[in-house]
Amino acid sequence: MEAHNTAVAGVAERIRYFYQKRQPFRIYHGSTLSTRHIARQRDSVIDTSMLSSVLTVDKVTRTAMVEPNVPMDQLLQATTAYGLLPPVVMEFPNITVGGGFAGSSGESSSFKYGMFDCTINSIEIVLANGDIVTASASDPETRDLFYGAAQTCGTLGVVTLLEVQLMESRPLVELTYLPLRSMPDLLVKLEEAAADSSVDYIDGIVYAPDSIVIMIGRLVSSQPSGTHPQRFQGARDPWFYLHARDKLAEATLDSGKSVSDYIPIADYLFRYDRGAFWGGAHAFKYFLTPFTHITRYLLDHFMRTRVMIHALHRSGLARQTIIQDLAVPYSSAEAFVDYLNQTLGFYPLWLCPVRDAAGARNSPGVRTFAGGKGPHLDGMVLNVGVWGMGPSEVHSFIKLNREIEQKVRELNGLKCLYAHAYYTESEFWDIYDEKSYTALREKYHATSLPSIFDKVKVDSAPPDPKAESWSAWANRKVWDVWPLGGVYGVLSSIKGGEFLLGK
Repeated sequence: MEAHNTAVAGVAERIRYFYQKRQPFRIYHGSTLSTRHIARQRDSVIDTSMLSSVLTVDKVTRTAMVEPNVPMDQLLQATTAYGLLPPVVMEFPNITVGGGFAGSSGESSSFKYGMFDCTINSIEIVLANGDIVTASASDPETRDLFYGAAQTCGTLGVVTLLEVQLMESRPLVELTYLPLRSMPDLLVKLEEAAADSSVDYIDGIVYAPDSIVIMIGRLVSSQPSGTHPQRFQGARDPWFYLHARDKLAEATLDSGKSVSDYIPIADYLFRYDRGAFWGGAHAFKYFLTPFTHITRYLLDHFMRTRVMIHALHRSGLARQTIIQDLAVPYSSAEAFVDYLNQTLGFYPLWLCPVRDAAGARNSPGVRTFAGGKGPHLDGMVLNVGVWGMGPSEVHSFIKLNREIEQKVRELNGLKCLYAHAYYTESEFWDIYDEKSYTALREKYHATSLPSIFDKVKVDSAPPDPKAESWSAWANRKVWDVWPLGGVYGVLSSIKGGEFLLGK
């Protein structure tokens, strides 16, 4: 802990410097999974990239003390060595513990445990005035800070340590694929599976309106004799969503027959890493490359999430990509998927049931900010992952995104704020509880920090030709020419190095 405490003291000193100058700052973690444009300047950041270690794993209390920049694969490796496992492990190995807490991260176990922040017992946080505080749900003095810091993107302070809950691990997941023909059938199956105490993981993929598969996972210690483990992490292994589609065909929709795999725990938890769900398929299409088992094998290095997110930011293609996670009540799920089919028409869609934060903690009303102001759910929502290429023309792209946001609002849903948000400020605060959030920022000296709206907003106004410099215009036009942006993104990912900070 000595090295940790020394590093945190340095972070606190730097924060006090900005606080005394009343200068806003951003947090530099060293990595990102956000698709928003990254704007960091070296002279106005708090560098926490050194906070990247699992400090302790306690088998008795089933907890781990973890620094915020520990990625999921490192955390999983550290805990499974003790026969333990975080209840919620996000699907990409490079999502960090701090990102999962401060953002809005969930996965296929979230029907049981809620979002990742629901599995955190306490945090160490450096407030915007430089004070170092430990906040937890069990401490009445800091409970509001603990809950307020979750899902508010680091706008109440800098989290420097988290106590993560753990559970018993097993080496395999028995994954059963259930074929379905409609959203009503899917919702019935989701409710049945969530009510089964033996089920540990649930998610689904919609390949077409009448072609849906639900995957139900159970942690197991062994597999039947004569069967072989199904892996997804090797270059020769299938991409998971393609494998699930094959299993859907094997199960046969007409018979309703199910089939199962036995998957090593890490391969299951990070099953969507290769290809970033199906986002990598768009890269093949962009570069006019055949999408075959051989080409996926040859280009496997570039199809890992760590590399793809680097290339996406550098290429500028994030400006044309719809990457959204949108949560709606079960009662609105069929209408929302129908709307997406009519409006976008691209598949697959990812489905993940998520227990609402208050319901997961069995403590209604604890989420004053991130849960929104509407009559939201003390129960289950259905997260719909919507990922694909939008219109290349900027006005059309912005218009489409705003229409999707409006539809989610109409259906009493919420969107995850890791991605592009096109709300106006008044629209944003009509959804979220500005009064409670502002009170927390004032109480904990955070008003000099960027607000969460400042961090997640995308400027919905296209560039003004009269105000834009000639060089900026030329640069934008050059990189919009196919395939220059994509080639630059790939070359940048090959080179590696820093891409989050300005010079």
